[in-house]
Amino acid sequence: MNRELAILEKLEKDLSLKQLQIKSLLTITQAINDNVAASGLFNMYKSFLSWEMGIEKMALLVLTDDGWKCTSAINFKEQSVSHYIPLLLPHKRLHTIKENDDPLIHQFDIIIPVFHKSQPIAFSLIGGIKEKEDIYNKIQFITTITNIIAVAIENKNLFKRQIAQEKLNREMELASEVQQMLIPDSLPTEEHFALSKIYKPHSNVGGDYLDYIKFSKDRFAICIADISGKGVAAALLMANFQALIQNLIYQYRDLETFVFALNQSVYRITKADKFITFFIAEIDTEQKTMRYINAGHYPPVMIQNGEIRRLDQGSTFIGAFEKLPYINEEQISLDGETLLLSFTDGLAELQDQDGAYFDDQKIEAFVKDHEADTPEEFNEKLQVEIDRFRGNKEYSDDIAILTCKIY
Repeated sequence: MNRELAILEKLEKDLSLKQLQIKSLLTITQAINDNVAASGLFNMYKSFLSWEMGIEKMALLVLTDDGWKCTSAINFKEQSVSHYIPLLLPHKRLHTIKENDDPLIHQFDIIIPVFHKSQPIAFSLIGGIKEKEDIYNKIQFITTITNIIAVAIENKNLFKRQIAQEKLNREMELASEVQQMLIPDSLPTEEHFALSKIYKPHSNVGGDYLDYIKFSKDRFAICIADISGKGVAAALLMANFQALIQNLIYQYRDLETFVFALNQSVYRITKADKFITFFIAEIDTEQKTMRYINAGHYPPVMIQNGEIRRLDQGSTFIGAFEKLPYINEEQISLDGETLLLSFTDGLAELQDQDGAYFDDQKIEAFVKDHEADTPEEFNEKLQVEIDRFRGNKEYSDDIAILTCKIY
């Protein structure tokens, strides 16, 4: 009779445990379906282990975007978990802690690892199970709950990352559209001068900018710039920069005052967080003169009658300082046919398969060999040379090239 009562009591106890487990599973599953926040799921996990499973000690370590974190705990006050992770990573399945394991984890009894596509995403350290009867079933169920919670959190994180990536992609598309509107589709070819461009943004959205501004029949300006940084922020700054140029260039007769005002305006926007290398040249085909300022930009190459000259006079970066420490404008006489090649540093930093650079020597040699070409012909041949030089190697930076010829 006593044996039958004991069997009956055990069956009732097992049934009660199963009902509790089913109820807990339903509660957690419903919470996941209701999109309960990660903190809420971690609290449910803690309550379930503490009140319903009788666990005295627990630490749930989860891999987040910021590294491994202890997201839920019972009687575990360790602030940093980084030194636990190397001890846990070797375990691919449920592990009972033994004497020869590291003393650091002796405060627990078992390790429950959770993997997602062969990658570890969580470890639950369990210690102090009050009732030793039917411990196997309890551990199995704790393992099930741990996996459900950890995978649900990982899915939440994956979804958030997916949404963030989609948002970033859309922002990049918009920035690319803005950028394409800022770069002139075509440049003029007239009786006394001609212009041509090459524009290769890196990863669709770059920080390079070039423009042409006409003042009169005989007077115009060309400019090229490289904005520090990439992506949406660089594209937005480029939009602001273009608006500033278009607004200020007509207000000031001389380039020095224009560059001074441009720097102050950019500084107010960026607070020196970003800076811009900038080259601007004003050309008068009637007077046969060119005035320019180079504000920290890669020196353009000018060739007249076979003689190479680098245009490096000017100032420091735009936006780096509230007030430019110096500004030097240089004037050059345009005696005879003149070719001017301005470009961003993406050209000079282009590498071939062996790591060699498309350096100044190569650039100047190309200019000498093609001095007689029209800007359109020059750029077509330069593009062929760039592609031949880099081979299968990808562009590592934006490339903007503006070629101008004065007849």
